[in-house]
Amino acid sequence: MKAIGLIGGMSWVSTAIYYRLINEAVRERLGGFHSARIALWSVDFAEIERMQISGEWEKAGEHLAGAAKRLERAGADMILICANTMHKVADAVAGAVRIPLIHIVDAAAGEIKRKGVKRPLLLATGYTMEQDFYVGRLRDRHGIDVRVPNASDRALVHEIIFQELVRDIVKPASKARYAEVVERARGEGADGIIFGCTEIGMLLAPDDFDMPCFDTAAIHATAAVDFALSP
Repeated sequence: MKAIGLIGGMSWVSTAIYYRLINEAVRERLGGFHSARIALWSVDFAEIERMQISGEWEKAGEHLAGAAKRLERAGADMILICANTMHKVADAVAGAVRIPLIHIVDAAAGEIKRKGVKRPLLLATGYTMEQDFYVGRLRDRHGIDVRVPNASDRALVHEIIFQELVRDIVKPASKARYAEVVERARGEGADGIIFGCTEIGMLLAPDDFDMPCFDTAAIHATAAVDFALSP
């Protein structure tokens, strides 16, 4: 079994979800007392969040690249950034190590195309919805026509992530407001939903909707296990 290197802490809440999902998948596939070989470097999210706000993406990339180097030295055979937004600096992280980085967008795109979805709605942080590193990769590399909410809905989605979900707060009222965002986008042609922040799966579940949903944290975790158990 190959060792999975996790860059976590963004937030610690979703990193705990990654750890659980990866280990559950390994147990399911191998049985018995099997669990995953994992090396985890968890950052202080307060530092990263300040860099996001101030637009210091190069500095953030250096910070996560340093984490990747530590994981490589610890024996990791691959790297996962346990966050969607911080894939903004994925190239800096991948370039800092010799082991592969499994990109969350590419993993999600495979599932989106497998289910035949053409116009998925992206629910994510404002950075992820409004900058091109995520939407552009889905569009240019994978031919997926991603939809994003309108400006006021984007602000709402972002606020709930940062004021609630990353703080491990889940409110039924916020779930209802997300559902309203989805319905508006559906009326404009969206045919699927990307949970494009790794905490959104705490609030929403695929069974909440009658169209395909893509929980990026779960998809990313599965891709890591696929790699770890490959020949």
